[in-house]
Amino acid sequence: MKSTLLTLLFAFSLMVCKAQENRPGPQLPPETGETFKVGIAGYTFVKFDLDKTLETLKALDVHYLCIKDFHLPMASTDAEIAAFHEKLKAHDITGYAVGPIYMKSEEEIDRAFDYAKRVGVKLIVGVPNVELLPYVDKKVKEYDFKFAIHLHGPDIKIYQDADDVWNHTKDLDPRMGMCLDIGHDTRNGKDPVADMEKYHTRVFDMHIKDVTGPTRLGYSLEVGRGVIDFPAMVKMIRKVGYTGVCSLEHERNMDNPFMGIAESLGYFRGVIETTKE
Repeated sequence: MKSTLLTLLFAFSLMVCKAQENRPGPQLPPETGETFKVGIAGYTFVKFDLDKTLETLKALDVHYLCIKDFHLPMASTDAEIAAFHEKLKAHDITGYAVGPIYMKSEEEIDRAFDYAKRVGVKLIVGVPNVELLPYVDKKVKEYDFKFAIHLHGPDIKIYQDADDVWNHTKDLDPRMGMCLDIGHDTRNGKDPVADMEKYHTRVFDMHIKDVTGPTRLGYSLEVGRGVIDFPAMVKMIRKVGYTGVCSLEHERNMDNPFMGIAESLGYFRGVIETTKE
């Protein structure tokens, strides 16, 4: 009897040890293996310095950042740009684009393209005056950059939704397109899922956010709490083969956005995981 009990205890110990040995370790982000990447728009951290921004991205296992000029001023020297990239590299983060940058003159456009070249990216997210679009088109050809016009919903008179950006760029160089801000598109009464399908050949960047309603009165809140159909959005992103970055642009409680950022990324990544076929 004693021998049988010892045998059972030994067998149970082996089972426990084996279970512990097989316990899975940390998992890769749900977007691993997708054609698109998950990142964060720099504007999310408008009230925080670069160190806090990078610390947050590292904690969230996010590796792509759209660079705003309050973190890397446009007048930065080459040495300052190199130091900036070293900081990103230390946190395993890539600065994949610059912007949004507002442009009201040809000189400002020249400055933005020179800045992007010195930073080492080939995507500018910009908001040029409409009359300057032919000049932007010329610079795109000269630099071989992609230029993504950021749409702003009903808050400003230009580039209010995806239709607006498409109508202004469809006859220009195919490297002229949009940053599809799905929140602002929704606030202008449009369906960002349908717009992604219609205009995917000109969608070079995306701002991920949720909103409370499809009108100007709708405001930004944590992803998953609003009216945007994220499972349909993720499925459409896959369907059209989008290869850019889906960058969270969190615009709520910006004095202390960190819980909202984590909640939003968690929800978005959960949708990515649960909609896999």
